Amino acid sequence: MSSASPQPARWENLGERTVAHTRIFDVQARKYRHPVRGTEREFVVVNAPDWVNVLALTPDGHLVLVNQFRYGIDCFSLEIPGGVIDAGEDPVEAAVRELREETGYVGQRARLMGTIRPNPAFIGNHCHLVLVEQAVVAGPADWDHDEEIAVSTASVEEVFAWARNGRISHGMVLNALWYFAPVWESLGRPGAV
Repeated sequence: MSSASPQPARWENLGERTVAHTRIFDVQARKYRHPVRGTEREFVVVNAPDWVNVLALTPDGHLVLVNQFRYGIDCFSLEIPGGVIDAGEDPVEAAVRELREETGYVGQRARLMGTIRPNPAFIGNHCHLVLVEQAVVAGPADWDHDEEIAVSTASVEEVFAWARNGRISHGMVLNALWYFAPVWESLGRPGAV
């Protein structure tokens, strides 16, 4: 028998104002009131566009990886390709575009595996996780002016091992691998997370 605590109350949104506008997101202050206690508080919210992360699987069972300097951690981060979805752009189309721009790879099949909320505590956007199969190099990468990316591939088994031992630590990449694990298993490939 399980027990559950009562459901929390839904706070009433009293309004918001933009505190800062940046190139990649806006910072808003949202004022909320608790419906029972009457408490009013202002919370900081990041208003960012939706993102996409791409698991690009090569014909020989490798995943395409990118290694780049990340300002938030002041260090390099081993990841899968990804980026911002343009306004009105379909997530799968954005994934195909980001994969080609960041790595020069293209694939024969692309499909949405799932959608997550990166951090609902203060960000309202989504990150769409897309699988691109039969990924091969089709040309040079076409980076944005601030991008500088080392592109590599590694076997799926290696990537899962790196996720387990902390070499890959980006939360959304780990989520993408979690969604990918049953797909990989269904292909008869052992070694998933």
